[in-house]
Amino acid sequence: MAMAALSSPLALSNSHYYNNRNYTFKASYLKQRTTLLPVLHHRARTFRIRCTSDTGAALLLNFEAVMKECNARGVQLPLDMVDAAKITGIRQLFLHRYFQLQDSNLVMSFLMKHIPMLRTRMLADPSFLFKLGTEVFIDILCTLVAEYLQRREDFWNEIHLVIGDIVVGIIPLVIVVTNLSPIARFGNYSYDSQGLLGGIQHTIASLPGSVFEAERPGCKFTLKQRIATYFIKGALQGIMAFLSALIGQGFLNVIMMNSKRHKPCLKKTAVLWGIFAAVSSNTRYQIINGLELLFEASAIGKNPNIAKFFSFIVRFINNIIGGMQFVEWAKWSGVH
Repeated sequence: MAMAALSSPLALSNSHYYNNRNYTFKASYLKQRTTLLPVLHHRARTFRIRCTSDTGAALLLNFEAVMKECNARGVQLPLDMVDAAKITGIRQLFLHRYFQLQDSNLVMSFLMKHIPMLRTRMLADPSFLFKLGTEVFIDILCTLVAEYLQRREDFWNEIHLVIGDIVVGIIPLVIVVTNLSPIARFGNYSYDSQGLLGGIQHTIASLPGSVFEAERPGCKFTLKQRIATYFIKGALQGIMAFLSALIGQGFLNVIMMNSKRHKPCLKKTAVLWGIFAAVSSNTRYQIINGLELLFEASAIGKNPNIAKFFSFIVRFINNIIGGMQFVEWAKWSGVH
């Protein structure tokens, strides 16, 4: 009975209908699936690319991945970066910045290869050289104007003294700007020195470049570290400024032996430079770094040219304030 029913024309018709309907549904599904797969794959790929770009700073490449990218570009890494890749890996952001700086020009390529102090700072802040150059340019300009107003008709006759004053002023300035700049940290390293000296080295290396240095993936700072940075960096800058002023002003005093100009006391001048760098310069440049960080994080600060213009303005104002402060300190201490 059941077989008869199934073999009846109505049953056969219904069976044919359902089979056609199932086939049609499957064909339609397969067609949609075939059509949608490339779209979904494209969207997934786009999403993955966006995620990679947003988290590029956090992506840590191991030694094999680093060497693969270097070989593909034909770039040879410095030994310290190779060691870092073997021990802890290198952030993708730092590696790509190194590639970009290597391709910029021959001078930059040479500096990035052979000067680690510059390399680690350029990788952390690509505008480091611009900021340092801005400081040097403004300082030279302001010093030339001040020297001319002071010497007037003797300016060209005493140009060697003017150049000496410029050099003596630039050295502590470069020390302060470099000392407070952020550094690309590739990982934790053990120090050859043990005991107290090794502990001091580790403590200083773990501090941020400045009080307001931004945190990055794998680079976090506590409030205690930021507070310690102000005092430790200030002390280091004071010591280095004292030594550089001691040597520089001593050299100037030798040149001025046959000059009628007043020769400032060497020890007082060195102490003045040291205290000024530790207190005034340290405080002002900590604030400058904080202001630049806030501006660069804003919408308008995302434009590199606008960010550089802002940096130039605040550093020019800071240089004027610093120059006025130093003159007052020199008068108060009797060095002027």
